[in-house]
Amino acid sequence: MQWLSVTDFFNMGGYAFYVWSSFCLTALVAVIEIVHVRACRRKILRQWGCDAT
Repeated sequence: MQWLSVTDFFNMGGYAFYVWSSFCLTALVAVIEIVHVRACRRKILRQWGCDAT
């Protein structure tokens, strides 16, 4: 797919809502997953008496 302008790129050929909402939702889920895993890791390290660095 070729875009002639930045506006065409962000419109994604009429599928902008689907494309960008999917992209944002995926990014949000990835960030939540990273934060959750880090929090769980800190909790486990505290329970074991390790330094949570």
